[in-house]
Amino acid sequence: MSLEPRVCVIGSANLDLVARAERIPRPGETVLGYAYIEAPGGKGLNQAVAAARSGASVSFIAAVGADAAAATLTGVAEADGISTLAVKRVVGPTGRALINVGDDGENSIVVIPGANGQLDAKHVRIHGPTVARAQIVLAQLEVPIPAVIAAFEVARAVGATTILNPAPAAELPDELLTLVDILIPNEHEAASMGGVDHLRRLGIHTVIVTEGPRGCRVFDHSGERRIPSFTVDAIDTTGAGDSFCGALSARLALGSTIDDGLVWAGAAGALATTVVGAVPSIPRTESIAELIRSQGRAPQG
Repeated sequence: MSLEPRVCVIGSANLDLVARAERIPRPGETVLGYAYIEAPGGKGLNQAVAAARSGASVSFIAAVGADAAAATLTGVAEADGISTLAVKRVVGPTGRALINVGDDGENSIVVIPGANGQLDAKHVRIHGPTVARAQIVLAQLEVPIPAVIAAFEVARAVGATTILNPAPAAELPDELLTLVDILIPNEHEAASMGGVDHLRRLGIHTVIVTEGPRGCRVFDHSGERRIPSFTVDAIDTTGAGDSFCGALSARLALGSTIDDGLVWAGAAGALATTVVGAVPSIPRTESIAELIRSQGRAPQG
């Protein structure tokens, strides 16, 4: 594998504060929990780690604050071989995510952006060469949209593939959507964006709608098809979607077809539900390959 980054991720880095309880509280309700952990997270960092653990060389463009969490998060990225040379250091707190997880594996999340909100287009353009060296440029929506647009403009100029995971859901300008090659929303996000037909009319080549335990549906030049999910014992869905997106990006960068990449990504997302936390749950290549083999799915190239 080349030592140059093959996947560039533009996104958030948060410290996740995770509370476990029998169930997630309803509005206005207090429940007693039984466990608490602090773990690295943020959709950007999660996806960067997932791409690295699926075999890609990864660079990360993000912003962290002037606190201990910043060192923790950059250290986690570097431990997985991710380049953090383009991570911006700013005055103020690093992002946080407050996460409640129920025993059924479902979660509710409140994100406090902190430093993530200071990732701007100027910083991304300064690190344009980092973006331009990648084959896949992956972003989400926990950082300001102008930063994502700037990265995708650089990617489009050099012919890199752009992938957008439009989460959390937001109203997106056509200026951004027309720069997207692959869009990965969940069912609710796809509906809020006007539906798959509308998204395809904007020029998005491939729309992949994730559907949790039902797998995902793919819409592209070949039509519509479903990629089934994997069977696992889920205990925490935090980070599953990010594992999916990062793993898919890695496999595409490494030459997989979209369908083979989606089988790999589906296995990565499924395994992420079997461990509590975001980054701690992201599986490595060996575990993903073993799940694919054990459930009789197509071999990965």
